[in-house]
Amino acid sequence: MTKIQKILELNAFDMDRTEGLDPAAAALIARRKRTFGPMSMLFYERPLHVVRGDGVWLYAADGSRYLDAYNNVPSIGHCHPRVTEAVAKQMATLNTHTRYLYDIVYTYAEKLLATFPRETSNVVFTCTGSESVDLALRIARHVTGGTGFIATENAYHGNTTTATQISPSSASTEAANSNIYFVPAPDTYRSAQGQAGPILAASVGEAIADMKSKGIRFAGMIADSIFASDGVYPGTPGFINETVKVVRDAGGLYIADEVQPGFWRTGAAMWDLQRHNFVPDMVVLGKPMGNGYPIGGLVVKPELLTDFGKKSGYFNTFGGNPVASAAGLAVLEVLEEEDLGRNSRETGAYLLSELKRVAEKYDCVGDVRGAGLYLAVEFVKARETREHDKDMAVRATNDMRERGVLLGTEGRQGNIWKIRPPLCFSRENADFFVDSFAATLAANA
Repeated sequence: MTKIQKILELNAFDMDRTEGLDPAAAALIARRKRTFGPMSMLFYERPLHVVRGDGVWLYAADGSRYLDAYNNVPSIGHCHPRVTEAVAKQMATLNTHTRYLYDIVYTYAEKLLATFPRETSNVVFTCTGSESVDLALRIARHVTGGTGFIATENAYHGNTTTATQISPSSASTEAANSNIYFVPAPDTYRSAQGQAGPILAASVGEAIADMKSKGIRFAGMIADSIFASDGVYPGTPGFINETVKVVRDAGGLYIADEVQPGFWRTGAAMWDLQRHNFVPDMVVLGKPMGNGYPIGGLVVKPELLTDFGKKSGYFNTFGGNPVASAAGLAVLEVLEEEDLGRNSRETGAYLLSELKRVAEKYDCVGDVRGAGLYLAVEFVKARETREHDKDMAVRATNDMRERGVLLGTEGRQGNIWKIRPPLCFSRENADFFVDSFAATLAANA
């Protein structure tokens, strides 16, 4: 069986191999290793020393600039002036814990909730997506009385103890939780046309049946609806709805992780769940909601909170604090005023089309897929066999870095590019990306 590539192994730099690097970069790596120990990672064969960000660009210490096609956390662009101003102004006015009354958190909550289906009309603010996931699982266990959860085989949902248990793509070597089941992600590249949805629903149904046979009560399923860490599988709109029904019919809750595909990332709607036209029981949010400022949230059906709140309760000392709320509110305003949803849809479609046009000439590219500004390029040894080619993906990733474009690899075999630039990514930026892509394939294929 092919070894599954963990997140920390994908295109990672070996900090013990600094020969040939710029002396200043080598010195920083030595400091990093000395202070952080082995718990840190760097990207690329030649790590990048960045000193500034602006919109879609990152600037290196040597003055070079790089087109950022990877960082979804600064969702509306690096160092956006509206967020910077809002955070600075609020920090200079008030920032305290969440057990006082102040207007801005309610203004933000109301504007945020107005973008969701009316059934999910409550929000609990946290500081990170991991905390949001942890809370969602707690609520699901309480409401259903169950302990069994389902996630996909290469999912990533966070790094708390509980979130790590449902994140097989993490580097954890801890013993697996026997109440957690993993099912294959809907591989829309290798599945027959229109079969990805039924296959996923069947896998989830089998997992639930196996839980029942072992006396495990089913609590729910968590997934992001573009299956980001599994390889980016947008599928056709609505293809996951059969799976949602299977979960609900078995008495479980469906938790939508919108940390990566949310905030107009996939182009069709504010939330990817709306692209599929279903209403989840809970929705997990994370750092893109603050353009990088630490904030997370759980949007939830109010009836799920009622009994949980009475018997368990939850508080977060700084979740939804005034400065975090100011950052989140500024992001929502910019998304609307700069029409970044339309840009995600139109520029994403253009980029997808152009990447496909270039890829047709090269047998090493098996598939180009995506929705909005969330795209993937899958490298294979040959289109006929569709055999994964991690080595080509890594070579091409590092070549793109040398040409001034930043992206990352993902998937169970590490052979897939993950492309998710800030939402202000323009058609001109797309052309630069495509030209670099063509040159990289010509040099490496």
